[in-house]
Amino acid sequence: MATRLGPVPNHPQRASERQHVSLPARLTWKDASGAVRFTSVTTRDISAAGAFVEADNASCIPLYRIVHLQLERGAREVGELPERLREGRVLSAVWRLGPMRSSRGTPAGYALRFLVEPGREQLTAPSMAVAS
Repeated sequence: MATRLGPVPNHPQRASERQHVSLPARLTWKDASGAVRFTSVTTRDISAAGAFVEADNASCIPLYRIVHLQLERGAREVGELPERLREGRVLSAVWRLGPMRSSRGTPAGYALRFLVEPGREQLTAPSMAVAS
């Protein structure tokens, strides 16, 4: 179900290489009233720092909204995905809106920035010395 087109040429300012890959996924977020919303999307490229997803429905997610990106079950087995995407939901922020569709007035896609630094493991709490 995945379509791999190969690596995207790396821009000199990019922190990690992007892979052009088309995978089914789901975005989940809370709207302004606090209601949980979700939509199906398709990834277009993925890197260790983020992803660009296309959304075909009429939902409009505001810029900088916190979202969870989760690949559909069958898509998680693609070989060269960042580990955090294979594990489950990834906390992300809408970093850029794609071009607006004139027919609906909504973005055609969203650039997401993962809110976990690439290649950085969770740090354990440092042990504290107690003065006596």
